Amino acid sequence: MTKVIFLIADGMGGWPLESLGGLTTLEAAQCPTMDFMASHGQCGCCQTIPQGMAPGSDVANMSLLGYDPVQYHTGRGPIEAAAQGLALHPDDLIWRMNLVSVSDFSDQGTMLDYSAGHISTATAAPLLKHLTHLAQGTEFTPYLGIQYRHLLVQENGATSPTAQLTLRPPHDILDQPIAEDLAQLAKHPNLAKFMTQAHLFLTKDHTSKANAIWPWGQGRPLNLPNFTQTFGLQGAVISAVDLVKGLGRAAGMEVLNIAGATGLIDTNYAGKVEAALEFLKHGDFVYIHVEAPDECGHMGDPELKKQAIELFDKRIAAPMLAALKDTDAIFLLTCDHFTPVTQRTHTPDPVPFVMYSPRRPQTDGPAVFTEASAKACPTFLKSGQELMAFVLDNRP
Repeated sequence: MTKVIFLIADGMGGWPLESLGGLTTLEAAQCPTMDFMASHGQCGCCQTIPQGMAPGSDVANMSLLGYDPVQYHTGRGPIEAAAQGLALHPDDLIWRMNLVSVSDFSDQGTMLDYSAGHISTATAAPLLKHLTHLAQGTEFTPYLGIQYRHLLVQENGATSPTAQLTLRPPHDILDQPIAEDLAQLAKHPNLAKFMTQAHLFLTKDHTSKANAIWPWGQGRPLNLPNFTQTFGLQGAVISAVDLVKGLGRAAGMEVLNIAGATGLIDTNYAGKVEAALEFLKHGDFVYIHVEAPDECGHMGDPELKKQAIELFDKRIAAPMLAALKDTDAIFLLTCDHFTPVTQRTHTPDPVPFVMYSPRRPQTDGPAVFTEASAKACPTFLKSGQELMAFVLDNRP
């Protein structure tokens, strides 16, 4: 059976920057492998974010895996809970919970850092242990995740008014006031009390930049149709982040954990490639996800994002293509959403993609792989889940 490889550079797409002479970070990056795939493959754009839904990695990656977010998405937290295999009641409410830095946990406060200085998991672990102690006797239970990304489960919360609370994602409100969020939070005293207690504890702790927790993206437990039964492929996901692992686990896919996969620019690229190739000896589909371009976009650092894109090209796309160059494999290379450096958050722009098969090279593709070159191509898919069908229908 034809091997199908999805290569996902999270947040790679962006907008032109004055500091780069009017180029996007993708246009400024030296990416010979992606350019080769574009010139010998089929390029186009895809609307991974349905109209009316927030442009998050949860929605976008769900759609890229072939599942309609409008039908299946319940929230960010439930996806990451699936990654941990938590035993949950159907009426539990699962929140994604960031460790963050705020100037002050009050109406005068602003969101300084959605990641508390990219806190390490080792530093976060004792903080989560204490937060779990604080939560005893309440309806809330914190769960340790990775780095700044953790979970908060509210027992039977899906049937409570708190389920309707909307706290904005912290990466969407960098350097912005948090007063409107706290005004909403005040209507839910139990959660407000726990967040206040957490702030008091974290303020006294000096082991990290974390001084508050920020729950968001809540929903009921996630259920997805089985990937193999749906698409006829034995699949696996490879990622540093619980979001993608959770989607894979919920769909019954193999989740390949890579030592040294950090979600940052220093991730273990070689380990991801090695695991993918080993899996493809018996499996049919692998989804390799690299978080670094997105994180660099959130940082507002164009040079670092450009470097992250170049590393994705050199250390993920190039070795995967070289290893499978004499096979009938089919590649899909794209990003899940845009993370423009100027915005420091996600936008719902249609994403560029290239589909390439070593056994069926084309000669009329664009010379380079960029947002503009893909947009100039005639192929446009109206939803992310169409991309899976598009690729499978074009297998050699």
